[in-house]
Amino acid sequence: MPLSSAIADEPLRIAGRSFNSRLLTGTGKYPDLATMQASLDASGCAMVTVAVRRVQSGAAGHQGLVEAIDWSRLWMLPNTAGCTTAAEAVRTARLGRELARLAGQEDNTFVKLEVIPDPRHLLPDPIGTLLAAEQLVKEGFSVLPYINADPLLARRLEEVGCVTVMPLGSPIGSGRGLRNRDNISLMIEGAGVPVVVDAGIGVPSDAAEAMELGADAVLINTAIAQAGTPVAMAQAMAMATQAGRLAHVSGRIPQQRKAVASSPQSGRIGS
Repeated sequence: MPLSSAIADEPLRIAGRSFNSRLLTGTGKYPDLATMQASLDASGCAMVTVAVRRVQSGAAGHQGLVEAIDWSRLWMLPNTAGCTTAAEAVRTARLGRELARLAGQEDNTFVKLEVIPDPRHLLPDPIGTLLAAEQLVKEGFSVLPYINADPLLARRLEEVGCVTVMPLGSPIGSGRGLRNRDNISLMIEGAGVPVVVDAGIGVPSDAAEAMELGADAVLINTAIAQAGTPVAMAQAMAMATQAGRLAHVSGRIPQQRKAVASSPQSGRIGS
């Protein structure tokens, strides 16, 4: 059942643009393009990330990727994956904007900003990310920065003009779920822009948990692309994202320290 038919809800809005899905997906790590295409369809996503540097270099698994997607239906989110410095990320973001234009999205200024200097742990560089974000906002980009679950950095990025913040749940590709739950909750409470949980989601329950916390969306790549059956996992992630969102907007019951009877205590036989 569509979410809107069960309870009133707003579409996901980023930089003034509306999206009919709160599940964002990636395009890397799939066994082949046909599986990627089928998985994107099954996910019901409206926005997909594309690694600009890997497409530009024709890296394995990325040949023909841009041509394989219907960009009249899906919004491109170019990302700066592979960049180790702020300067690299800014240059790659400019290429990403041109890539979106070549795909027919003339008004697309979106960029997923990643600055990751150390391949051993693949954690984002907070200083490099902030420096790159400041420059890209000045150049008219709609910046979606990938960051650690740091509420103070999130606030600063929002202040410089970023249109979302994208905290990791756990390290990229780890599938360990939301290991930063408390900090993500703080970010959600304090954010004036959408919070998109990115990285670490491994199973649908992780996606549902993020949405139950109040995240505005989740971005999932590896957990779908590397699943035993990616198409089925894409559908499962879509259902979990929707279920978590519905639970959040419905309002959960308060947690209690002791049992509370679900049946009335008055009117019992013998009372």
